[in-house]
This record gives sequence, structure tokens and C-alpha cells, in this order.
Amino acid sequence: MMLSILIPARNELFVTKTVEDILENMEGDTEILVGLDGDWAEIPIKDNPRVTILHTGESVGQRVLTNQLARLSKAKYLMKCDAHCSFGKGFDVKMMNLMQDDFTMVPVMRNLHAFDWVCKNGHRRYQGPSGVCTECGEETERDIKWIGKRNPQSTAYRFDKTMHFQYWNDWGKKQTGDLTESMSIQGSCFMVTREKYWELDLCSEEFNSWGQQGVEVACKTWLSGGKVMINRTTWYAHMFRTQGGDFSFPYENPESKVQENREYSRKLFQGNNWDKAVHDFDWLLKKFNPPDWTPTKGILYYTDNQLNMKIAKLCRIYIKESGLPITSVSLKKMDFGRNLHLHLKRGKLTMFKQILAGLEAMPEEVVFFCEHDVIYHKSHFDFIPPSKDKFYYNGNNWRVRDDGFAVKFDHDSTSQMCAYRELLIEEYRKIVKEMEAGTYKGGYEPGTRDGRSDRWNSAIANLDIRHSGNLTENRWSTDKFRNKTTCANWQESTIDKITDINLEGILK
Repeated sequence: MMLSILIPARNELFVTKTVEDILENMEGDTEILVGLDGDWAEIPIKDNPRVTILHTGESVGQRVLTNQLARLSKAKYLMKCDAHCSFGKGFDVKMMNLMQDDFTMVPVMRNLHAFDWVCKNGHRRYQGPSGVCTECGEETERDIKWIGKRNPQSTAYRFDKTMHFQYWNDWGKKQTGDLTESMSIQGSCFMVTREKYWELDLCSEEFNSWGQQGVEVACKTWLSGGKVMINRTTWYAHMFRTQGGDFSFPYENPESKVQENREYSRKLFQGNNWDKAVHDFDWLLKKFNPPDWTPTKGILYYTDNQLNMKIAKLCRIYIKESGLPITSVSLKKMDFGRNLHLHLKRGKLTMFKQILAGLEAMPEEVVFFCEHDVIYHKSHFDFIPPSKDKFYYNGNNWRVRDDGFAVKFDHDSTSQMCAYRELLIEEYRKIVKEMEAGTYKGGYEPGTRDGRSDRWNSAIANLDIRHSGNLTENRWSTDKFRNKTTCANWQESTIDKITDINLEGILK
């Protein structure tokens, strides 16, 4: 057997028609595996040697049922499709002819005109919820049409910042040839090898039963090194049922569960937490550059203007290489980005006021904190915070002493922080207010004491140049830490082994 078509169904009026359509149009060594989730089909599926029916006594959910069907298959390829679809002639052979082992492949998607409502007076209403004729008030009967409409035809898809599926017509206009790439898929039909289906866990039961499958399949395919391809030599037509009543979803689908699935996608993929990924999420964004997806980024640079100028100038050079807009807040006027000059004396409260002033002045959505004595590698600025409600700290940074000795350990530092501007403004307004009232009991690093922080690691490390003017204590051995958990994964090295940046004459 070359192909198993998996059809999970619950209270699906057209599952039998879908099976009949596939039998009529398939031309290869193909079988159909139908899952009936809790209830038998309203119109019984006729016996056929190429059709297997799996009936569950109680509803188990779409994802669980799809995986149960996949376990029945011994075929090379699996195609999952919804129970209300029609297909082009020879679709299975045309899909397999262009298939490669690392592909997720989708046919061109049409809209399925499944039926009309017709009354005895001949008035006709396009598919939707049942009800009397809107023109004469007479009872109506369903007239099956089962037409894959040629317009519209969809070949390009993406998702937005919330991981919500979107059609992408502008990308579709660029597509040529029989096989074209797509950032995402719609989820109602896709083909993969059976091996990849299980290797990548393409129907993960960690998600709630319904929704996000197209986004999940696409992200796992691309991030694992595969490709999502649209096969433009064939098509399937999908019936959309979004009008409510007796023409809506067969599973309960509360908005809270929808949001939970999207949040899980954000954490798993945007947060680079999927363990089978060979690409990070930014790679996917750079590949497709979807519209209105990437938030605007900016740098908040704050300084007390008392640092050795050799160090300060070198650090600014590397900050400029990020290419991001810079808002600088200083205690002396300076020519570096958009400069704000505060007439204040150096100190902890002043630093917090500088940060707040910069945050309130800059327009960018995502803010990278940059201090005057840190050499930031360009890869530091590739990061995009997965959540708007957390503070993120780059864990890939070395502290460098003036003799070239360097240490690295697990810690969070304000100089390595990145977060959304709105969250930062709220936090620093609170900090400044409490500092002025004498009630502030926190440290320098927001979110680290109340579970609102997380870490990422840039591709190349940053260098935190330590000197006598640092506001925080310099500690160069583990015996200087009372709590050893605060210096976990301690490493020691020398500057020549961790970077090719020439710091001769800078450190001393």
C-alpha cells in the first residue's frame, strides 16, 4: 500500500459522500481509513475492500482519533483530510508523483459547493443552516451539488503574530510551476510520509483536540529542515461551515481553548522550545518575511558618561552594527542615536529614571537594553520575545576582567534584557515610584523574582567588560557566591579564546 487517507469524523453529515468521492477519483494504490468519533455515520458507508472504519465508543477528540487511524496504516504516505471534501481525478497519483520524503504536500484548495436548500417553488439558497425558504416561507430540502468551485483557488498561506491562520494572496501571486512553497497550510488536507508523521509528531496530543493543526504541521516541517509544498497539478475542495446553527463545528470549540492552542504554538515555536528543530523561528520569518509580523525593534542605551572612552566608543561601534534605531539617555549631552540628556547625579534611582525616560520617548515595540560597557554581537538583536508579558535575558554572555580573564555562568543581567516596550514602561514606572517612596525592595532585573522572566541564547556571546565603575559587584570565583545556585554552570576562559575582537589597549 502506498497511501492511506485518514478521515477523522464526528457527526459529519458528508463523511459518506467524501469517501465515495475519493473512491471515484483515486487511481493509485490507495486505501481510506475512516474514524467515526462516538457516533456512526448518518448515511452508512458502504462496504469496500479499500475502506476501513474505526468506530470509537465515546468521543476521543480529533487529534487522538487521527493518530489512531495513522497507527492502522502500513503505507509509505499518509494524507489527512476533513470529512467534507472532494478531490480532482487522479489526485493521489499526482501527489505521490511529485512527493519527496521531507515534504509536507498540499493540493490546490478550492471551495466545495456541497449543497443548496430548495423549496417546492424552486427557490434556491446556497448551503448554510437549515430553515424555511427566505423568499416564500416554504419548507426546504437539501439538494446535493458537490462541486469544487474553480474560484477562488488557494495556494498560499501564513499565520500572524498570534499564530492565527491567514490566507496570503500576495505570496500566491509570486508562485510559478507545479510545486511551490507556502509558509503554512490550512489544515484540512495534507500529505506526508508515515515516517515523518511520527518522527515530527505532526498531530501532537499536547494541543487541545481542535485547531492549530495547519500551523503545527507547517512549523514542524519547516523548522525540522523540510519543506511545505503546494502541488498545483491537482486539487481538493473543502466545505467551509462557519455560519452556525446546524452547519457549524462537530466539536465544542470555545474561544478559551482556541487561545490556549495559539499560546502553546507561540511558546513551542516562537519560543524555540521544540526539540526537533534545526532552524530557529527567526529563520522561518526571514525566509518568508510575512507582512505585519515582525515587531519593530529599538535599542535603549543608557550611560552615566563616566566610563573610559576607549571602552565606550568600542561598545558603541558594535551597537551601531545592529542596524536598529537607538535612543540614548545620558547625564551629559552626546551624539548617539536620539539623545535625551537628564540633569541628574549618578545612582541607582537615576539609572531607573534614565531607563523610564528612554522607554517613554522611543516608538519601537520591542526594546533591547544596551549598557555602555558591553560589546553586543549582532546576533543578540535577532531575538523576538515570544510573549508580551515576560522579560527575556540573553544567557550567552561572558564577563571580562581587565587582565583578559573571563567567566560565564547562568544569570540574568539588565544589560542583556529584551522585552516589549509597554511591559517595560509599566514595570519601570512602578519601580521609580517605589524608589522615590523608599519602598522598593527589588533588584535590577525585572521579572526574575516573580516568574515573569525567561532566557534565550544568542548565536554568538556578548562581552560584558567589568571595571571599577560597575554598579554591581564583580565576582571572579564561585567561592564569592554565598548561594551556589546563582552561579550554576560556571565556566572560565580568557578573552583570546572566546572572541576575535581586538581588545588590546582597551581592557587596561
